[in-house]
Amino acid sequence: MRDAEPSPRLAALLREREPLLILTGAGVSAESGLRTFRGPDGLWEGKDPAEVATPEAFRDDPVEVWRFYAARRKAAAAAAPNAAHLAIAAMESARPATMVVTQNVDGLHERAGTKQLVRLHGSLWRVRCVVEGREWEDHREDLGSLPPRCECGSLLRPAVVWFGEALPHEAWGKAAAAARRAPLVLVVGTSSLVRPAADLQEIALRAGAYVVEVNPEATPFSGLASERLAGRAGSVLPRLASLVRGRAEATA
Repeated sequence: MRDAEPSPRLAALLREREPLLILTGAGVSAESGLRTFRGPDGLWEGKDPAEVATPEAFRDDPVEVWRFYAARRKAAAAAAPNAAHLAIAAMESARPATMVVTQNVDGLHERAGTKQLVRLHGSLWRVRCVVEGREWEDHREDLGSLPPRCECGSLLRPAVVWFGEALPHEAWGKAAAAARRAPLVLVVGTSSLVRPAADLQEIALRAGAYVVEVNPEATPFSGLASERLAGRAGSVLPRLASLVRGRAEATA
């Protein structure tokens, strides 16, 4: 089945200089071979990740939770940015007033070259001391004995947002402000089921933005979107990036 083509309205908006907001979800990284946890393969060792990725699970069995995240870190390290990640980085390069807000924690946007990035759900590659609250980058594939511990002797946890936890205040503030400001918003590879992240495209709509959904499957947001491009992110986004680059080259 042929992917949907961008409308003349979208093509024109992509050539503008105004702020562009790109919201990404697990479907973007699925094309790099990473599980979405919301499809038919969304189990880990027969368990629902929603039962593993919680504060309660960490309190009861931190080793089990860290086994889950160690497996995710290993998978993310073995994956490579795909055509969608690269196209998003190219759009940012050609149109500097671009912000990417992602629900993904795998680090593939950063590895593709995206700079203006808000990580709503944190990062697999950061850890946090449960007592001191300090956070830092930790890119080791082998964390040694699980669970890892801070220099102070306290447990470390993944610096990600677990089910039942609030989003980081600063990250949400930046994302919501961008949603109110950008005249064009691309919603890419997200199920639009996870809130409050899924509220961002509706904030943008209420502010008057042209909001485009890129997804092979229909979602709860599809009927609200200003335009829907049915197709894989890795196929659709390079075409959109070429329109952005065309404008940049014409004005260089």
